[in-house]
Amino acid sequence: MTKTSVPARLPCRLYLITPPTIPDLPAFADRLVEALGAGDVAALQIRLKDVPDAEVRRAVEVLAPLAQARDVAVILNDRADLAKATGCDGVHLGQQDGSVSEARRLLGPDAMIGVTCHDSRHLAMEAAEAGADYVAFGAFFPTTTKAVDYTASPDVLTIWQETMEIPCVAIGGIDASNAGALAAAGADFVAVSSAVWSHPAGPAEAVRDLNAAIRA
Repeated sequence: MTKTSVPARLPCRLYLITPPTIPDLPAFADRLVEALGAGDVAALQIRLKDVPDAEVRRAVEVLAPLAQARDVAVILNDRADLAKATGCDGVHLGQQDGSVSEARRLLGPDAMIGVTCHDSRHLAMEAAEAGADYVAFGAFFPTTTKAVDYTASPDVLTIWQETMEIPCVAIGGIDASNAGALAAAGADFVAVSSAVWSHPAGPAEAVRDLNAAIRA
């Protein structure tokens, strides 16, 4: 997911996020394989909320090899310590999930560290200055995946793209109907969860539709 310094902007790519709970891990693993086999995916964020550490570890143990075998980076949500312990490629930090510097100390120079920045370029610039590898803005649209406390405008992506080097991720309510607009506005990655896992035609069709949208 590293953004190069060449003048031409790299194509926007897909960033998958798991559901907040995975009741049937083997069945979800099969669905993940379908999704990853259907088109370009840059990263998989394992985002499990309010579950025991053992459950997170088991999810990483099962899901990470499936993604990494396809050169898809595996990012653990919230927990740099568990990301280190489970061999993830990086961690995604919320504003209350510890500092970039501490995550870097734990995970090393090659780890991928992302930071939630809501609708704030100020927070994003602080994260960039602290050494984050990407920043995430959102939510851009209504979503049922999590409570929405901040609403971002596509302008934040455009301004970030024009002024900063590190990549930006758009998140929140994204599906094939609106992903293209965010890619055009300046998102380097579009993050999706329910639009893939709840797609009526299945995750593979969702990934195909999303890739088509962001390349249109």
